[in-house]
Amino acid sequence: MAAFWKLLHDGVDAVADMPGERWDAEPGFANAPAYTRRGGWLDHVDRFDADFFGISARQAATMDPRQRLLLELSWEALEDARVVPERCQGSRTGVFIGAMWDDYAALAQRYAAGARSPYAMSGLHRAVLANRISHVLRLRGPSLVVDTGQSSSLVAVHLAAESLLRGECDVALVGGANLVLDPGSGATSAAFGGLSPSGRSATFDAEADGYARGEGGGVVVLKPLEAALADGDRIHCVILGSAVNNDGGGETLTTPDQEGQEDVIRRAHASAGARAADVQHVELHGTGTFVGDPVEAMALGAVFGRGDPAALRVGSVKTGIGHLEGAAGIAGLIKTVLCIRNRQLVPSLHFERPNPRIPLEELGLRVQTETGPWPEPDRPLMAGVSSFGMGGTNCHLVLAEPPAPDPRPPDPQPDAAAASRPIPWALSGRSREALRDQARRLLDQLREHPARDLDIGFSLATTRTAFDRRAVLLSTDRAGFERGLAALAAGQPAPGLVEGGTGPRDRVAFMFPGQGSQWTGMAVPLLETSPVFREQMSECADAFAPYLDRPLLDALDDPATLKRSDLVQPVLFAVMVSLAALWESYGVRPSAVVGHSQGEVAAAYIAGALTLPDAARIVALRSRLLMRLAHRGGMLSIVLPVEEVVNHLPDGLTIAAVNGPGSTVVSGDLDALVALGERYDAEGVRARRVAIDYASHSHQVEAIRAEMLEALAPVRPVATRVPFHSTVTGGPLAGEELTTEYWYRNLRCEVRFAPAVRTIDCGVLVEVSPNPVLTGGVRDTVPEAAVLGTLRRSEGGLDRFLTSLSEVYAAGSTVAWDRYFAGTGARVVDLPTYAFQRQRHWLDTSERVADLPAKERDEVTRAVDEAPPDPVELVRRQVATLLGHHDPGAADMTPTFAELGFDSPLMVELSSRLAAATGLRLPVTVVFNHPTPALLAERLRAELRPPDPLSTMLDRLTETLKNPPADAAERAEIAARMAALAGQVAAWAEAPSADGVAGRLRTASVDELLSFIDGELG
Repeated sequence: MAAFWKLLHDGVDAVADMPGERWDAEPGFANAPAYTRRGGWLDHVDRFDADFFGISARQAATMDPRQRLLLELSWEALEDARVVPERCQGSRTGVFIGAMWDDYAALAQRYAAGARSPYAMSGLHRAVLANRISHVLRLRGPSLVVDTGQSSSLVAVHLAAESLLRGECDVALVGGANLVLDPGSGATSAAFGGLSPSGRSATFDAEADGYARGEGGGVVVLKPLEAALADGDRIHCVILGSAVNNDGGGETLTTPDQEGQEDVIRRAHASAGARAADVQHVELHGTGTFVGDPVEAMALGAVFGRGDPAALRVGSVKTGIGHLEGAAGIAGLIKTVLCIRNRQLVPSLHFERPNPRIPLEELGLRVQTETGPWPEPDRPLMAGVSSFGMGGTNCHLVLAEPPAPDPRPPDPQPDAAAASRPIPWALSGRSREALRDQARRLLDQLREHPARDLDIGFSLATTRTAFDRRAVLLSTDRAGFERGLAALAAGQPAPGLVEGGTGPRDRVAFMFPGQGSQWTGMAVPLLETSPVFREQMSECADAFAPYLDRPLLDALDDPATLKRSDLVQPVLFAVMVSLAALWESYGVRPSAVVGHSQGEVAAAYIAGALTLPDAARIVALRSRLLMRLAHRGGMLSIVLPVEEVVNHLPDGLTIAAVNGPGSTVVSGDLDALVALGERYDAEGVRARRVAIDYASHSHQVEAIRAEMLEALAPVRPVATRVPFHSTVTGGPLAGEELTTEYWYRNLRCEVRFAPAVRTIDCGVLVEVSPNPVLTGGVRDTVPEAAVLGTLRRSEGGLDRFLTSLSEVYAAGSTVAWDRYFAGTGARVVDLPTYAFQRQRHWLDTSERVADLPAKERDEVTRAVDEAPPDPVELVRRQVATLLGHHDPGAADMTPTFAELGFDSPLMVELSSRLAAATGLRLPVTVVFNHPTPALLAERLRAELRPPDPLSTMLDRLTETLKNPPADAAERAEIAARMAALAGQVAAWAEAPSADGVAGRLRTASVDELLSFIDGELG
């Protein structure tokens, strides 16, 4: 929209010669009048981002390019309206599209690729211009195409407004598109006499001789004013009223009528409740034709007539971009909206002296010839927009500037600490290339239209879709953001840039480690910067108060804490569950939880199986009892598979934990542990002591069993809200099983962490701890998953958490970024719209329909003379062709047709193509019944195998015996044949094969068939 406004503001004439490649291959083009090649042309109308909209290359090639253009425009219109398109799914959003001509359909009818395509019906039908948008965006409001000739798109606006007022829809996407793709429509326009021989539109000028055609489209978002105000929407202008009529009796069908135009304008003002005297500007239909211009001027003078200097300003967008025909009305509307928004009128081009048949001064009209202010900018701006169809259907809209928004409260003044925090900018694209282009676009906009960093981050979080390829920029200043955007655009790393994404991964698992991730001062900064974290920590401190000899929060920053298990474990539990609460506050909620050793208590609490008082009891009393085992043993972490460790384990030691394919922990008596460690050191195997002085998960725990069962007797577990994956059993548990006995086993038995992790069906696993200690083993256990941490040693503040949050988002999970900006005073600002990655999609023009009959006969002749085709290669080539692959080898034979992107039309066409290529009578359901190309090829192989004589004889005799002949001689002949057949079947039974009759006999035993033959002979 910015580019369009610049074109209008600068008075640029966009009419030029047609791109050379457009019609060169079309017959008759050389004979077309030269002026039919003048117009306002779009570049690259053959290009489209089919992947973005989930459309196959084959289907895209058959789609009317107007469908493709309107899909992109609709997406951009919603983004410009600061609406996330995916949030419209299932809504009562209507789609109203104005269009005329069917150039691409005319092209498709000339070429075999279009004539044969299963997508021709949906791709070329004009009605689908609207329906395609409704389908792709999953909209449930009215969806229709309006064709009233050149007034089509403005009539669509009128109908959409009426639909909104009646409550048929809540929001409407309204627009039109026009593409000049067929020389036939140019010849028709020339024959009609409307095209300008000079190749320009000079509306109301003495030299006006018609119009130049133009290409383009536009889509606007309409909403009832009351609803838009209530929702805080940005409103560009208001449609006060509109009207539609028909000339109903001009001299000819295509001759405009002054009374009809006066009537539609007056009706529009009556609908708007507005006076004609309040209108300062009218966007003309303004075709520059000999008949049309004077009629329109006279009608305007009759309705708006006034004297200078209060003359009504008029102009036509057609003078700069050509006549967009079915989309002309939406082009005029958007131009007028931009003039209201920017409070400037723009020039109508090619006006030097008025048409002598148009007395401008007498009529009270003035053609706007330069960019400048509205005639009376201090009063509310009001304008009209006209659009007239050649069959007499007229439309007029009355527009006004929107009501002034309520005064905004002043932005809150952030404190010094908040001002120094990094701001997240979340970007995404369907592909890596699109993400790069999004960064490039945003960088360009920053340099041209600066905005607050906070506002840009908030706008990215709230008005843009999160696609598969993602990146987050974290910075405290503009220079950092610019460096990060430049690096992202170039595919380079940069400080504060987190990039990733291989697809959506909404299922996240939380992992809670046992003792070992602690460090002095862990998470202390979050107590100051995160209310959510601080509140949960306070609740934990209250829950632990009955069991500790000092306040839990005081122990966070005390080095002595690390020396006491009865303090370390309660503090670790509190930090971990408070970090979990922080994750959840940003919308990252677990779909599963798993805990390692004492981390299972945190996992059970987050899963909902334990109350906070019960969890605190388990952690506090468990850790207190463990101190009874101090100095008797220890634990050793070994970088070897458990299978190799267990075979060389000395007496006094047991397997304590299996953390991954190459990570094992042993536990037990101190002397044996030291000796084992020394042996591994000598062998060059990495083995390190765990920083505790007791032997959890070993026989030594049995000494405190009775006391532990008694201490934890009051615990009452319940069913979980979140699936809990037990490292005691190695799989999921419902929750009620987490009794006192379970928590003893949790301390005594081997930690089956790796087996438990393998049972979790989540694409992202987050270690919720002050320092990641599990992530290495988990990455080895489930290499296909994204395995991430939360805080790191010496990085315990919001900066580190935001980086981890960015990593989770970049991995494909949902993050509620908007919550970061709550209370900051951040505002929504304009952002670049999506960077579509367009590729060429066009009809195959190598075969003309006129050439098909003889060619098809030749193909049939060749097929008869040639050997039967190889079924695998036949299916592979046809699948590749239908999917739009140029290389047959690109077609994989193993996935299902649905996985390859086949829909019903493609499946039907595939069966038809295979039938034509093989000569087989294949039912249309053959593809549906054989769900992969490989299975379909096997079916064809069986069908194409020539029958052996034995099988043929068996078929004939079986049919005959169903109705045996009455003639004795014929029965004797059958008996003789059956005797011969019996001998052949007996011989075959000694050496069965997979061909011919063997396949028949696999449905019945040989003995059964021989008995049948003997019975018939007898």
